[in-house]
Amino acid sequence: MQRALRAARAATFAYFALNGFVLGMWIVHIPAIERRAGISHAVLGSLLLLLGAGAFAGMQLVGPLADRFGARRVVPASAALCSAAVVLPGLATSGWALGAALLVLGLGNGCLDVSMNAHAVQVERGYARPVMSAFHAVFSLGGVAASLVGARTLSWGWSASATLAGTAAVCLAASLLAATALLPRESATAGDAPAGRKAPEAGRPRRRTPGRIWALAAIALMVMLSEGVANDWSVLATRDVLHAPAATAAFAYGAFATAMTIGRLLTDRVAGRFGSVAVVRWGAGTAAAGMTAVVCSPWIPLAIAGWTVFGIGLSGCVPQLFSVAGHADRDAAGANVSKVAGLGYLGMLAGPAAIGALTRIVPLNAAFLLPLGFCVLAAAGAGVLHTPAAGEATPAPDPSVTDDPADAPAH
Repeated sequence: MQRALRAARAATFAYFALNGFVLGMWIVHIPAIERRAGISHAVLGSLLLLLGAGAFAGMQLVGPLADRFGARRVVPASAALCSAAVVLPGLATSGWALGAALLVLGLGNGCLDVSMNAHAVQVERGYARPVMSAFHAVFSLGGVAASLVGARTLSWGWSASATLAGTAAVCLAASLLAATALLPRESATAGDAPAGRKAPEAGRPRRRTPGRIWALAAIALMVMLSEGVANDWSVLATRDVLHAPAATAAFAYGAFATAMTIGRLLTDRVAGRFGSVAVVRWGAGTAAAGMTAVVCSPWIPLAIAGWTVFGIGLSGCVPQLFSVAGHADRDAAGANVSKVAGLGYLGMLAGPAAIGALTRIVPLNAAFLLPLGFCVLAAAGAGVLHTPAAGEATPAPDPSVTDDPADAPAH
């Protein structure tokens, strides 16, 4: 069982990296795709809403499918769809074609996002300790790899269509190779149920906690809205508010993204010791402190430090929210994760737009009071992550997994 669990964890890492790599390759080639389609920046901005709409639809579609058929079937299919769809934007020669391509790409991304997170919850349950944040860190590393590969192929003069076709081929192969290591559906038979707990009977209503799940989704919306603000506005704010040179302003986002990645690599150990509630409460509070520095700072170094602290604080919040939602009900893990991820994703899309609207009435740095306030609210509401049944944020151990420390893989 230990070997199978390690293989499943490695496969989950592969799917998270694949997702980050696919999206990163699309992002790197946006300028070339925009020129090929012959559209303006304004039209591109409108078409990106289709990418978000497709992702949201995919998230809501695949959650119940993952619960019904198991991640072993749904994750590879979602990864294959996401991988194949990345070639479509590179082939678009008009705005209409690009819009359709982005809708399909978003659908594949949303399906993969929820299904791989649902499987990550299953892996985490087997380890009986937090491992979710590391998966999200690997997603970020996949994006870094895409930026490096994309920069190299662009320097060689490769077309976007050729590079994205190569990306699709490699990622399709990877999605199929990793599929065999995924864990089987937990509730398929009575033998999959933990000791002392009966498997759900056919036709019996599932026990759900809808109020708690929606509360988790609301916190996800606030946290991911704040993350979206950093992604889209950190560089512009550093340049326009503090009059930093363009090269210096770029460090604002770089510091935030680096802090997010490092924080996620470390969060599992913190969550294992202090619990998910503490990670979100102190993480969101730390993010609020960092954003306060950004809002108030008249100095560029302090503002960049503020974005760094903001990233450290936010880094562990989303993985913990997904983890708690997935563990709330073993037989509805996919559906619950889809609700939390879907509402959070809407927040990430809405955040940058909300800041843009606020700048019509207040200065840009003052508009950042919105994510600051949301971080404070997220910290205040972190108690909803507490697991009433177990009294702890970490999942109950799987009896088929040994407790021998020598068998536990190192982080």
